[in-house]
Amino acid sequence: MTKKERYEKIISWFEQNQPDAETELTYSDPFSLLVAVILSAQCTDKRVNMITPKLIHDYPTAEAMASAEPETIYEYIKSCSFPNNKAKHLVGMAKKLVNDFNGIIPSDVDDLQKLPGVGRKTANVIASVIFGLPAMAVDTHVFRVSERLGLTTNSKNPLQTEKELVKHIPDKLIPKAHHWLILHGRYTCTARKPKCDICGLTEWCKWYANRAKE
Repeated sequence: MTKKERYEKIISWFEQNQPDAETELTYSDPFSLLVAVILSAQCTDKRVNMITPKLIHDYPTAEAMASAEPETIYEYIKSCSFPNNKAKHLVGMAKKLVNDFNGIIPSDVDDLQKLPGVGRKTANVIASVIFGLPAMAVDTHVFRVSERLGLTTNSKNPLQTEKELVKHIPDKLIPKAHHWLILHGRYTCTARKPKCDICGLTEWCKWYANRAKE
């Protein structure tokens, strides 16, 4: 099976079986999603969704959050991972949005990465989810699932994975493909014990084929 064929089969399966894949983070506008994605680093979406309603209710805009102290934001988010750093990042992000972008979240991935707490993965999430751009965010799930399926080969880092996926997946599908791979990794192709018995992709999965030979 060529890599092109593998991509075509896997994409076709996802299109038929998960046509409406989307983020599991709860958000109401671009700013609330940006806050949620920053909080989601090394933290579950479930936990973030418990934190964001009150935080966004009290600080619904960049202007409002920019006027807060990190110590205040900390009290809202202390149940998530690395709350001290994230509180500083959220206030810093809000201030930079106000000062440099008139409070409006930019669509450009490079501009997004100028915001405190926003790395390439977060920037790609915002660019794809909010603006529908062909930006592939690579987290641990995407990295693992792509390698296991054989969509990537011996990727050394998330950027390599991102470039390989973007090269083979049609632009219009990239925003959705990001969620396909995340959700597959979260619920089926789990890190320690993948659930191959319920997976619909085993026919084209490189990892499964190699395991069958053992």
